Amino acid sequence: MAYNRGMKMNLVVKALFFGITGLALVGQAQQGVKKVAAKPTVAVAGKDLFREYCAVCHGTDGKGGGPAAAALKSAPTDLTQISKRNNGTFPEERMMRMLQGQEAVTAHGSQDMPVWGGIFNNMTPSLAMKQARLHGLMQYLEDLQAK
Repeated sequence: MAYNRGMKMNLVVKALFFGITGLALVGQAQQGVKKVAAKPTVAVAGKDLFREYCAVCHGTDGKGGGPAAAALKSAPTDLTQISKRNNGTFPEERMMRMLQGQEAVTAHGSQDMPVWGGIFNNMTPSLAMKQARLHGLMQYLEDLQAK
């Protein structure tokens, strides 16, 4: 599916929702991260999805200090610096490809970080709901960018 800026909010929300649910912190850092199935949600707002699915690793502020961060092989990316690393522009199309699992995230090595698009697809048969979540999540990531 081609990227459609009008669907941005929908896709972002979906992506965040499943990403955080895909990982859960189990005990202390030396015990590692336990993978669990994503829990279905009715949330569509990017902030809600981020807190539910991404904050466990990336922290509620998006800077990489979530409770599971210490148990990971590589430190989670500071998501507030995406625009800064891209010459001051938030790379919407590239971020959407990452959220949908169409572009690998080098820091993740394997696909240990949940691919939100696939998880959202399995969560609901509604294409509109899937897109709403992915766009919502992406919009929230854009809103997190350091000024």
